[in-house]
Amino acid sequence: MKPNLLKKYKEEAIPKMKEKFGIKNAMALPRLEKIVINMGVGDAIGDMKILDSAIADLTAISGQKPVMTRAKKAISNFKLRENLPIGCKVTLRRAKMYEFMDRLVNSTLPRIRDFNGVSEKSFDEQGNFSIGVEEQVIFPEIDSGKITHTQGMDITFVFNKGPKERTYELLSLLGMPFRKKT
Repeated sequence: MKPNLLKKYKEEAIPKMKEKFGIKNAMALPRLEKIVINMGVGDAIGDMKILDSAIADLTAISGQKPVMTRAKKAISNFKLRENLPIGCKVTLRRAKMYEFMDRLVNSTLPRIRDFNGVSEKSFDEQGNFSIGVEEQVIFPEIDSGKITHTQGMDITFVFNKGPKERTYELLSLLGMPFRKKT
C-alpha cells in the first residue's frame, strides 16, 4: 500500500508544479530522494548509555535501526579520540521516507510550543532543506516519562535536482508549514 503523501505527490503536486513552472516532462521536476536524520551526541564521550538511549529513540522515531557515527579525528580540547562513537544517523528512502514526512508535518511539528512554521532560509545551494529539532520529545513515538537525556537532531530532505524555488514549492505542496512572510 502506497503512503498517502506519495499519492498526494503523484496526483496533486506534479500537475501543479508542471503548470506553475511550465515544464512538460515530470522527470525534470524535483523529487524527494531521501531523508537523513542525524543525532550528534557529544555527551556520549563520558557516558555510553546516553548514546544507547539516543539510538533507541531514533529507532522508535524512524522505524529503522540507525548507524553509529564515529569521530574522524582526535580533538584534545573536547577530550575526543579518533574512532570514538559520537552520534547516530538514519537514511530513510521510498515508503518509509514518505511516512516519516507525513508524521513530521501533520503530527510532530504542530506539537512544538509556539510554533510559527519552519524557516525558508534553510535551503542549501542544491535545493536540499534542513530542519533542526531541539528535543526528541515532540515525536509521539517517544514516551516523555522515560526520557533521561533530551537530545536534538537534524533532519535533512535531499532532492534529486532543482533550484531552491522548485524544491520550496514541492515541500509546500506536500504540506510543510513554512513561516509566513511579513
